[in-house]
Amino acid sequence: MSLKDYYYDLPKELIAQDPLKDRSASRLLVLDKRTGNIEHKIFKEIIDYLKPGDCLVRNNTKVIPARLLGHKQGQTSVVEILLLTRKSDSAWECLVKPGKKCRTGAVIEFGQKSDNSPILTGEITEVLEDGNRIIDFKFDGIFEEILDELGQMPLPPYITHKLEDKTRYQTVYAKYDGSAAAPTAGLHFTNELLDEIEKKGVKIANVTLHVGLGTFRPVKEDNILDHHMHSEYFEIKEEDAKIINESKKSGGRIISVGTTSTRTLESVADENGQIKAASGWTDIFIYPGYKFKIVDALITNFHLPESTLLMLVSAFTSREMMLETYKEAVNEKYRFFSFGDAMFITDK
Repeated sequence: MSLKDYYYDLPKELIAQDPLKDRSASRLLVLDKRTGNIEHKIFKEIIDYLKPGDCLVRNNTKVIPARLLGHKQGQTSVVEILLLTRKSDSAWECLVKPGKKCRTGAVIEFGQKSDNSPILTGEITEVLEDGNRIIDFKFDGIFEEILDELGQMPLPPYITHKLEDKTRYQTVYAKYDGSAAAPTAGLHFTNELLDEIEKKGVKIANVTLHVGLGTFRPVKEDNILDHHMHSEYFEIKEEDAKIINESKKSGGRIISVGTTSTRTLESVADENGQIKAASGWTDIFIYPGYKFKIVDALITNFHLPESTLLMLVSAFTSREMMLETYKEAVNEKYRFFSFGDAMFITDK
C-alpha cells in the first residue's frame, strides 16, 4: 500500500486557525458509505441522523497544558518540552526541541520564583531510540497545578494563531488528564446538544484514550505497512462496557465520536462485537482491508493528507470514496483539521 495513494491537495486557507464561537455551528458533511451520497448540514443537525437505541461513544480524555518553555541551567536559549506519556509521579517521556544539545544529565529550568529560583526543574535521565527523552521533574507542590501555571496548550503546528480560550481545545465532557492533543471530533458537541441526544433515546458511553503524538506522527515509509504506531494508554470502565454491549445486542448502532474512540473500541472488541472493561496500551493501526468489529458509524473531522487518520476513515469506507468525499469538501470550502468542520459516516 503506497503512501502517495493517500495524498490530496488542500489549499492553506481551508486549514481552520480558530474555533467557532458556537461549537455546534460547524458544518457537517454526512456521507452514506453504501452509496457515496453526500449531504451538507450544520453539526447540531446530527441529531436528525441518530435513532433511539443508538449508542454514542466518546473519548473523555482531557488535554493537559503539555507544552513547556524553559532553558538549560546556566543558559538563556529557549528549550521547548512537550509532555507525551507519564512514566511515574515525576517522570515523563517528552519531545524536546532542540534535541541535539539536550543530552542525558542536562537540567532544564522552567518559570521563576520571587527569589529567582526556578519553579520547576527537569533532568534528562534517558534518550530513547526515537529521540524522545525521559525527564525527571523536581518541584514543590502539585505537578498539575504547576503545569496549569507554566504550561501551554500543545496546539498542532499547522495552527499559527494564539488560542485565547484554553477550554476551546477541550471537549465539554473532558474528565481525565493525560492527552497531548484533543480528540477533536468531540469539540463540536455542546452540553445542550448532548442533552437533546439523550432525550431522543440515544445512549452515551465513555472510553478514555490519552492521545499521544503517535496518532499524528507523519508516515514516512513509502509502504504504509512498514509504519509503526506508538502506543497510547486507554481505559474502559465496567458501566460503559455494559451500555455499549447492551446497545449492540439490542440492534442499536455503535457510533464512535472520533478516531481515538474508534481505535479504543476496536482494540478490545471480540469477533462478536462485544467488549469488556479493560485498560492498557494500544498501538492498533487501522487501514483499508481492516474489518470493523464493533463500530457502525463514525463522527470525525477532516484529516491531514497521508496521515494514519485518513487511512482509518478510508478503511471505514474505501480509499476511493474517501478521497472523492475530501475533494467535495475542498470544493465546498469546508474547514479542515483540529478546529475545522465534521463528517458523519454512516450506512443506515
